[in-house]
Amino acid sequence: MTRRARDLSGLAEHGDDTDQGAGATGSEAWGRLEEPDAGQERNGERYGGKLGDLLVERELITQSQLGEALIQQTASGKRLGSLLVELGALDEVALAGALSEQLGIPLADLRKGSPDDEAIAMLPEAVARAHTAIPIRLTDAGLEVAMADPMDTEAVRQVYEGVQTQVIGFIAPPSDIRRAIDKAYRALSAVQQHVEAFLATEAITSRALEAQDVAENAPVVKVVNLVITQAVRDRASDIHIEPQDSRVRVRYRIDGALHDVLALPPNMAAAVVSRVKVLAGMNIVERRRPQDGKIGMEVDGRAIDLRVATATTIWGEKAVLRLLDKSRSLFRLDDLGMDEREHTLFSRMIRTPFGMVICAGPTGSGKTTTLYAALTEINQSEHNIMTVEDPVEYTLPSINQIQIHDQSGITFAGGLKAILRQDPDVILVGEMRDVETARIGVQSALTGHLVLTSLHATDTAGALQRFLDMGIEAFLVASSVVGVVAQRLVRRICPFCKVPYSPSVEERRFYEDAGGTPKGLFWHGEGCNFCFQTGYQDRIGVYELLQVTEEMKDLLLKKAAHDELRALAVSQGMRTLLDAGVRLVSEDVTTISEVVRSIYTV
Repeated sequence: MTRRARDLSGLAEHGDDTDQGAGATGSEAWGRLEEPDAGQERNGERYGGKLGDLLVERELITQSQLGEALIQQTASGKRLGSLLVELGALDEVALAGALSEQLGIPLADLRKGSPDDEAIAMLPEAVARAHTAIPIRLTDAGLEVAMADPMDTEAVRQVYEGVQTQVIGFIAPPSDIRRAIDKAYRALSAVQQHVEAFLATEAITSRALEAQDVAENAPVVKVVNLVITQAVRDRASDIHIEPQDSRVRVRYRIDGALHDVLALPPNMAAAVVSRVKVLAGMNIVERRRPQDGKIGMEVDGRAIDLRVATATTIWGEKAVLRLLDKSRSLFRLDDLGMDEREHTLFSRMIRTPFGMVICAGPTGSGKTTTLYAALTEINQSEHNIMTVEDPVEYTLPSINQIQIHDQSGITFAGGLKAILRQDPDVILVGEMRDVETARIGVQSALTGHLVLTSLHATDTAGALQRFLDMGIEAFLVASSVVGVVAQRLVRRICPFCKVPYSPSVEERRFYEDAGGTPKGLFWHGEGCNFCFQTGYQDRIGVYELLQVTEEMKDLLLKKAAHDELRALAVSQGMRTLLDAGVRLVSEDVTTISEVVRSIYTV
């Protein structure tokens, strides 16, 4: 073992600090972390100072940033590296690299390689999550474990007790380790044993579900809980439970695309859907009519709401669960992805004293997120802001929100009528679904209220046409609508596996024909563990914004065709959805194929 490895081993046993110096390369530098003695602590202050000197020397932070962090460290007692990350002076990857250099412990690349199943099985999931550590592989020398801080003696002790073998330490960014834990410790890996238990007691379980008296440890209950838990860990927005001829297919929608994750025996279909309906407070005896419900639960310490909808297919009831993470912070208008001109114009529209602003797009295009961001922007104590929604997805502070409930007679039209008697300044109507709601909304906009609403339409001109098709008089539409924003969501290139590539001839021709900025280098994601090998992670909005000018009002009064409305808007400076998508390609945010998939129409 090299001197560096001996120092590291000594730290684990006796709590001594390490000296900064050139680390060895290869497996010798990994260091064997033995079980440490109880009660021994390392000198965090001395360690923090050395780390700070190294970061300044490598020009990763400035001397003033180090000074500020050291002052805060004195008050808070936090680790220097963590404080620098919290202050935004340093990112986790750079910190891990600096610690690796200082301590002579190599970095673990969790983005490309996958931990071995044998290694994962040796460390309990609870220990891995508690100490941000993940086993990588088992070798003759011991178990290789990537840790956020392999010099944390308590974490090393717990990991050692969990595996009862030699532990060889690696360093990795904490966020990388957490993602790897979510991927390695799959909740769905335990499904098979519960499926077998269900098949062994199928008749008993089915009768218990009919009586809504199923125990919490019943196999079908465990299966449903595991499916929901893994969906939350995978950042899924929807869970699809679909009975078919030979199986029950379970799919997750992640970043807008559906992925097969599980296949259950066909005779579990009724029991699984019934369990979901019990959780959602729905009628499990009624299997022919569509039903809606809602589930509130906690997953991995996060409060989650699930909106449930069922429909009967030829193979049985299908259930779709929309996941709403209540702990997720709401987007600000600045975070949506609008360019500067669109952001400025939209901000001006939502601050008009009266009129209607429409957010248009297909299902799942982010309309509600945009409307909530707009409300957050204009939410002030001197305004009475009221909403009528189905469902109320996120609770907004100091805003009065009304939940639609058809069984109780609370409809969009009825809720909107009630709101008008509450002295509102700003009204949000979750969706214009029918003529009556649209007519009341238009009248509200004309009588001194600002009305924000969503509408299913393909683009901005199409949204105006839909109002006319509903039977709303052209002069009312022209007088009430201030502007329309149409949107889509496109997937971002995964930052962890982003590499240059050569687009196909067809892709390059599409990019050039769409007016893309000439460029020689294009980027895409080649696929890694953190993006499920898709090359994409997270999404960004793509917008086109139409302002109802005097010329646009004249066309509306003439009931002009869709193409005329669109041509006028473009001539007045509107950037189309396609323009916005191509701009994101030129800025290396997304890919040509993603623009074609999400935006382009023939």
